[in-house]
Amino acid sequence: MSNVIVIGAGIGGMCAATRLAKAGHTVSVYEASDQVGGKCRTEWIGKYAFDTGPSLLTLPAVYKDFFLKTGKPLEEVLNLQAVNPSFDYRFADGSSVEFVNLSRYDTLEAIEKAFGAQAKEQWRSIMRRAEKMWDVSREPFIESELTSPFALLKRASLFKDLLTIAPWKSLRTLVGEFTSDYRLQYIIDRYATYSGSDPRKAPAVLSSIAYVEEAFGAWHIAGGIGQLAKAVHQRALECGVVFYLDSPVSKILHDTKSVSGIILSTGEEIPADIVVANADASQVYTSLIPEDLRVLRAPRKSLKKAEPSLAGFTLLLGLRSSVDAESLKHHTVLFPTNYDDEFDSIFTQKKPVQDPTIYICAPNDPEMVRTPGHESWSVLVNAPPHSMVGNGWDWSDENFAREYAHHIISLIEARGIPVRDRLEILEIRTPADLETSVRAPGGSIYGTSSNGARSAFLRARNRSPLKGLFCVGGSAHPGGGLPLVGISAEIVANAIGRKRT
Repeated sequence: MSNVIVIGAGIGGMCAATRLAKAGHTVSVYEASDQVGGKCRTEWIGKYAFDTGPSLLTLPAVYKDFFLKTGKPLEEVLNLQAVNPSFDYRFADGSSVEFVNLSRYDTLEAIEKAFGAQAKEQWRSIMRRAEKMWDVSREPFIESELTSPFALLKRASLFKDLLTIAPWKSLRTLVGEFTSDYRLQYIIDRYATYSGSDPRKAPAVLSSIAYVEEAFGAWHIAGGIGQLAKAVHQRALECGVVFYLDSPVSKILHDTKSVSGIILSTGEEIPADIVVANADASQVYTSLIPEDLRVLRAPRKSLKKAEPSLAGFTLLLGLRSSVDAESLKHHTVLFPTNYDDEFDSIFTQKKPVQDPTIYICAPNDPEMVRTPGHESWSVLVNAPPHSMVGNGWDWSDENFAREYAHHIISLIEARGIPVRDRLEILEIRTPADLETSVRAPGGSIYGTSSNGARSAFLRARNRSPLKGLFCVGGSAHPGGGLPLVGISAEIVANAIGRKRT
């Protein structure tokens, strides 16, 4: 029997562990914190529950496949609810549009009503191109183990695929070929931030996220997205996975060619045939394996070239009921006057954005409040990663964080959404807090960004050159976000294979 150790109990680590246990391996998970789920958490503060990580689920088929193949179907353990409208987009000039969940027709009608017939046809053209990009990239790139760029060159449809994906174009450039309406541009730009990236540098293929969201829907889980982590953890236990919490790993053992186990921070050595690292890849290849190994020089070089993804500054707002206040949709996005200022501030100037895009998640979920009529809002703005040496912003200053939080609230109220007169709880989460809680370097949400055509090949591959070591999760292929993390776990489990008998 293969003895597998998984480092980290994030969604990717737990999904990989469960699939491997189901395949017959003996699997143990070592988690540094006192809880499972990684960034995927629903936290109770007083009588309010907040999704402090992912706030929606797209491409639910990834987790339907996971639950079906490891035991009972997803529908028997989680209550998925379609979010409609999927997003309420509001712009600084007072215009707005609501995207209808799971309906391109209704969304196009909403765009025509809000912005005119020309904008409707432009959005239709953008989605057609995005759909083609998804069809081309899904199987060979997203759902498959990425070995090297040369593996893609063997495809018979290579040249046709290249014309469709257009790797030489940025997301901003591609969309600019279809529309000059800044509002459609801003909406597509936002999909670059789904991978922590700058739309002016991120590859055009990221527009496929817009198609995926439209075609497969935006979903909420009753009780909060963190219920997914609980359900995956329970399924892992049912499949025989053993968890060790409060058990940080200090080193991965090896003989320079293959892994042989781990060392805990207590000094205890634990042997293993296979190690699956659900930790940030840069930490895996530097902190957990500090030796200068020849086989690791290539991945270390790639990770060094990769640009960190953007981080997030989050406000958790517990609001009293109010008969006069507008009831927000589940997802509301308040765009600024100039979106480029936001990306310049984060990626070039490395400082907090003065007029950022504000994302408000206000789930109308009675299971997330203890008092009927009250609301729990998670407010997120993009931010530079935490750093005290000049490569980001020092988010450890609590006074600044408090001032910035109230600045964000003032911006929300300036858009006609009252907050302060309803405010009962205000909790602030900075990139520094995320770095501490889940060991994400700098609080970068997605590990590395997708800035540049080569960014995907700079990300850690699932199969390490060090034999027996595998990488899973948002910092590994195919990237961050719940769907991709779930796919990453399936790729790793398939790469390791079933127990030999």
